[in-house]
Amino acid sequence: MIGIALLAIGLVLIIEGLVYALAPSLVEDLLEALRALPESQRRTMGLVAMALGVVLVWMAKSLGA
Repeated sequence: MIGIALLAIGLVLIIEGLVYALAPSLVEDLLEALRALPESQRRTMGLVAMALGVVLVWMAKSLGA
């Protein structure tokens, strides 16, 4: 179980690192766009992303990961 958690954290860090390494100006533009959104909309986006993550983890687990 700890191995899966470490794998997941590692994959997130790889993806985050790629975004910052390959397109740092895009990250700044995205942050500006997020600042323009109301807090309730940002909260909803976060909840949707979290729900999608749970579904993906559940699917991976059911496929034998």
